[in-house]
Amino acid sequence: MIGQDLRQLLLNKWGRSYDIQIRRTQGKIFIQIMWKYLEQASFPLSETDYMERLDTVATYLQGWGGVEQVQNYIKQTRERPRLGKAVSIPIELGERGSEWMVEDF
Repeated sequence: MIGQDLRQLLLNKWGRSYDIQIRRTQGKIFIQIMWKYLEQASFPLSETDYMERLDTVATYLQGWGGVEQVQNYIKQTRERPRLGKAVSIPIELGERGSEWMVEDF
């Protein structure tokens, strides 16, 4: 998976290029699909910066083995990002989880 694949997944589900962030909370990692999206005039990133962010997220997902988890969650969820409420996808890191908890995102 690359950033473009991730963007297409969002477009197929919700019709918008939503912002995606990685969050670590209470020893768990979440992919959060935020309510702001590239097509908004007030979106703070350029398309290039947005795609760089998606590429980074996709790289982490591959390293964690979480690509399929995110794809399945997005395809199956009835949630949608809305003002003040992100869609949070927990990433199951398995036995190697402690290796990833050192770095800050």
